[in-house]
Amino acid sequence: MRAAGADVHDLASPVAGEGGWAVAGKKGEFTPAEGIREAAAADAAALGELASSALTLDAEEAPHLVARLSAPPPGRRWTALVTDDLKGVVFASLSARDRSIGHIDLLATHPDVRGRGLGRALVVAAEGWLRGEGAVEARFAGNPPCYAWPGIDVRYTAAACLAESLGYERYHVAWNMTADLTSPLTTYTDLVRLAREDVTVHAAGPADRAAVLAFVREHWNENWAWEVGQATGCHYAAREGEILGFAAWGARPAWFGPMGTAPAARGLGIGRVLLRLCLAEQQAAGMASAQIGWVGPLGFYSRAVGARAERVFWLYRRDL
Repeated sequence: MRAAGADVHDLASPVAGEGGWAVAGKKGEFTPAEGIREAAAADAAALGELASSALTLDAEEAPHLVARLSAPPPGRRWTALVTDDLKGVVFASLSARDRSIGHIDLLATHPDVRGRGLGRALVVAAEGWLRGEGAVEARFAGNPPCYAWPGIDVRYTAAACLAESLGYERYHVAWNMTADLTSPLTTYTDLVRLAREDVTVHAAGPADRAAVLAFVREHWNENWAWEVGQATGCHYAAREGEILGFAAWGARPAWFGPMGTAPAARGLGIGRVLLRLCLAEQQAAGMASAQIGWVGPLGFYSRAVGARAERVFWLYRRDL
């Protein structure tokens, strides 16, 4: 079971470190177009405000998205390009799995300058950077594990129209589910049932995280491990000291995931319990709903907590 993403260059590119954005990588041959430059540490606050103004469906979370994309996993090749007046920004990165594939991670233009071709100019500039890094394909699609969304939310229709006008072709559809957190999320009966199978469930404190991360790496991948390491809360199930499953939340605000159960332990109902425990923590934190991102098993989440498919994303790609 999964909830999170399916599955950086010696330019003055913003790379998060102990002191904030800094230069990293090896200098490439990319030169931004006139009026567009690479972002600097001093732009961070302004870019958060810009994102809030531009991303009207995600205004509250938008500054966090900027901060998240500015602090990706070590080794990611990425950049943020901005207009001189900070009215527009585009984040771009290379896929860690296949560095011939580039991603347009986030595009935001201030409402005051819409209709002037600014978004188009920023995407073209990002494509130029990706070409300079060796990419032969660009995608409007999430670059796990550090991404804004799986693709373009269909409600941001102007962004989808821009992508199509630039020659991008839609190749996949993804969705998020929403879990309502206004009703009680009980787990007592399930915990008693699991105890009869000698399965215990625990909140993963600091001392447990290393073991949980090792379990995630063994059964899934480093991307999920990075997300679990970023999570606010995490629960796991074990039997005789062996971890059988995990679930995490808060790698980004109000999002649940990732989660998974080891193949040998599937069918015990572990996933339902871990899911409900995490959602109960989100509920206790004052959230009225949780986003289950880039969902695979629709049926599981619908049955377990009545989650509904709500946000739909179109994924686009084009040759460079």
